[in-house]
Amino acid sequence: MRTQVGIVGAGPAGLMLSHLLHLAGIESVIIEDRSRAYCEARVRAGLMENWVAQMLIDTGVGARLQREAMVHDGIFFSFRGEAHKLDFAELIGKHVFIYDQKEVVTDLIAKRLADGGQVLFEVTDSSVHDFASGTPKIRFKHDGKTQQIDCDFIAGCDGFHGVCRPSLPADSWAGYDRVYPYGWLGILSESPPPEKELIYACHERGFALFSMRGPQLSRLYLQVEPDEDPDRWPDERIWDELTTRLGGVRPLQRGKIVQKGVTPMRSFVAEPMRHGRLFLAGDAAHIVPPTGAKGMNLAMADVRVLSRAIERFYRRGESDELESYSTTALRRVWKGQRFSYWMTSMLHRPSGEYAAFDMKRQLAELDYVTSSRAAAVSLAENYAGLPIE
Repeated sequence: MRTQVGIVGAGPAGLMLSHLLHLAGIESVIIEDRSRAYCEARVRAGLMENWVAQMLIDTGVGARLQREAMVHDGIFFSFRGEAHKLDFAELIGKHVFIYDQKEVVTDLIAKRLADGGQVLFEVTDSSVHDFASGTPKIRFKHDGKTQQIDCDFIAGCDGFHGVCRPSLPADSWAGYDRVYPYGWLGILSESPPPEKELIYACHERGFALFSMRGPQLSRLYLQVEPDEDPDRWPDERIWDELTTRLGGVRPLQRGKIVQKGVTPMRSFVAEPMRHGRLFLAGDAAHIVPPTGAKGMNLAMADVRVLSRAIERFYRRGESDELESYSTTALRRVWKGQRFSYWMTSMLHRPSGEYAAFDMKRQLAELDYVTSSRAAAVSLAENYAGLPIE
């Protein structure tokens, strides 16, 4: 099999990269170890920066987003028994969108297949080879047969646990890692959210987030230990704790919990994001804690930069943007890490020797952010999406 760009991973990064390349007249093949049904059903983050939504619309995969996405003007911070709104529309003239990542994946898969793109699901034994040369290869098994893709470039969009990053020579990259001392117990509930926009709650018992996937579907989170057993949290205990941490700022309607799980929190960055003709994008290159809602958005920024660099190579024979891909992408990645770390440390209940001091400092930070226009503008600018250029 021969193509111009071989893509490992059919998540938002790999699918969007293939779509953007197709619009530029560049061929690609995507391989994915999961089934199509799994990819289209996996519930992940749902908050989309303003520019990402516009990119989907501008490139022809935003019709359903425009019909179904929930448009938010801002967010609420809840602390000391009061809810404070940061109005992004008023502060910076931008909105954010709630549109589940699985819906983005569903739309992109349908578009790639309709456009004649090749997406091979349920492959096994994937591996990448010869990417330090001019003839990179991807090998895998599909339908019981060993196959090989010969290509000009490989895009590693296969997530944190994929095969691409571990295939890099050990001395060619460095990993920057931070593990946080808490996790999120997340639930999906058949109940209306307490507010039409997200509520970030800072409470002495711990952080809570009240978000949504639709008018009658809530996505709710509680700060817990990173190794917490979700079985220790029966439904009644979850609802009682959510009610407590919401602090009475809004009524909370209970409903049927249809999904429950604990997610540890970490930050990770691989530098550089390129080796030879292998380019990492999305979770294969970086992980952020979900507090800042940057995971999918950073992945989309990566492939926007990478697709333009590849297009420049084929149209003009110039490789300067390919060579600077990692530097360009990492500037935004580290700004996303900074913002995510700041939001996380501002909102989660601290522990340890200085917990009492840190809790007071958090409340002062929240008071400042919600009372200073300059601070609110800075948060809104980062949250809704920094300028893409």
